[in-house]
Amino acid sequence: MQLKTKITLGFVAMLALLLIIGGYAYYAVQRLDANSRTVLRANFYTIELGQQMLRALDKMETAPTAPDALPRFERALTREAGNLTEPGEQALVDSLTHNLAAYQQLIATAPAAAQQTQLEELRTQTHRMIDLNVRALTTKNSASNQATERASHYLLACISLALLVGLGLVLSVPEAAVTPLRKVTAAIRHASQGNYHQTIPVESHDEFGTVASAFNNLLMRLQEFRSSTTADLITERNRMESLVNSLDEGLLLIDQHRRILLANPTAAELLGVPVAQLVGQPADELATQNDLLRSLLTPLEAPRRQQALAEAPLFTITQNNEEAYFRLTVHDIVSFNKAADEMQFVGHILALRNVSDFKRLDQVKSNFLATVSHELKTPLSSMNINLRLLQDERVPADERQRITSSIRQETQRLQRMVSELLDVSRLDAGAGIQLNVHPTDLGQVVRYATDTVQAQLDDKQLRLEIDLPPNLPQAYADVEKTTWVLINLLANAIRYSPTGESLIVRAEVAGALVQVCVQDRGPGIAAEHHDRIFQRFAQIPDKTGYRGGSGLGLSIAREFITSQGGRLWVESELGTGSTFCFTLPLVS
Repeated sequence: MQLKTKITLGFVAMLALLLIIGGYAYYAVQRLDANSRTVLRANFYTIELGQQMLRALDKMETAPTAPDALPRFERALTREAGNLTEPGEQALVDSLTHNLAAYQQLIATAPAAAQQTQLEELRTQTHRMIDLNVRALTTKNSASNQATERASHYLLACISLALLVGLGLVLSVPEAAVTPLRKVTAAIRHASQGNYHQTIPVESHDEFGTVASAFNNLLMRLQEFRSSTTADLITERNRMESLVNSLDEGLLLIDQHRRILLANPTAAELLGVPVAQLVGQPADELATQNDLLRSLLTPLEAPRRQQALAEAPLFTITQNNEEAYFRLTVHDIVSFNKAADEMQFVGHILALRNVSDFKRLDQVKSNFLATVSHELKTPLSSMNINLRLLQDERVPADERQRITSSIRQETQRLQRMVSELLDVSRLDAGAGIQLNVHPTDLGQVVRYATDTVQAQLDDKQLRLEIDLPPNLPQAYADVEKTTWVLINLLANAIRYSPTGESLIVRAEVAGALVQVCVQDRGPGIAAEHHDRIFQRFAQIPDKTGYRGGSGLGLSIAREFITSQGGRLWVESELGTGSTFCFTLPLVS
């Protein structure tokens, strides 16, 4: 039987005894209360009525002419007639009623002596009634006392049984729980001393038997682990060393006495000292001959180490003829000392993390800001000059028209650049691309996009050829974003096309997709730059040195098309022009 079941049954037995004792006690109390209420309601009430009748008889004897004595006796006798509880009480009440009637007849005709005799008869019968109820009260009281004594005996027996059961549980349950625990404690003590052969005998199938079996299995596993070969330990050690040595971060482990305990090859290469000459050597002595190590140890002495590390410049180290940038991080090593019962400092971990990629990204950001500043400054300067010319009333009307057109172009250029910056900042902020995809007529998209760039086509005297099949099916697309992509591709084609050339916009069905292409006669793009031009901030200078816009348009266009389930790419070679194409899924 499980120990839990044993304890549960013990408590159930105690609970049952408590319920029996409580129930019987409640029953006995209720019974005694009912008997007492019966006595009070019957016998005591009759005795009280008898006393009232005797007092009325006394008054009738001493003051025969008293007006209230006889009615008082009659009321008490009437109430007694309604409270008959004992054998023979009915005959007494009938006799009293008969004698009372005889007395009432004697009041007017008989002499006082005859009336006195009748009163004595009434008094005698009243005393008999009182004595009858007194004897009944005594009998009931004796029976109540006997019932109380029996109830006391029964309760005492139940309480004694409950005490015996409780005492048995107190003596057996803790011992049943503690004895196996002592065996487990002894076995654990032996195991802590390295003796894994002191198992626990499994003497039962309860919870402690399960614990004993599990503990014995644990001892067996510990024995197997202890018996593992030295080769396995060496393998694990070599594996950890390989892990540390394969880190691309320089790692130094220094103990509390400033002695180098570990140095991985990356750290040795950065310091320019072999690993064998680093491990086991005092770090301060090596720092006198190694500037980099001296710089690494400097933050350890700073009163505010984290602030010093945050403010420290990056370490610039030349690797493979390229400058690499490293950031130092320092971590304290603490270990629990069992003897002192506290955590104690045991050393430092110095890590040199290669942050060259982040440095290059920062440089890209700086270059982008410089490019954007230049791109914003150039149209603003041009607009400023043109506005000054417009203020001169001597400028002819046709020249004013040309100046106005130039300002409009520069304004559109600024608007396009700001729109690209807003789109890329929204994407970088994680806002995602909100699409409104529905069946779309790509012919209308092409017409709207070409109408938008018509002014730019006229300025460069470019011819636009549109090749759309008459039954071009609808595609699932976001009209606004697809139109933006097509306008961006047309604007790039116009920018790089020589004056007087032609542009071609064509669309065709390709399986389950529809493909739209924009072809120009510009200088073309080398194959190695086909992927780069779709990266953010990427700028490929052409033969004339023109660097284009902010380098964001094509990257945003690709994200717009990809999010709609399509693809955007370029087909181009140097000197043959470029063809930018994108696909969108057809409406099935």
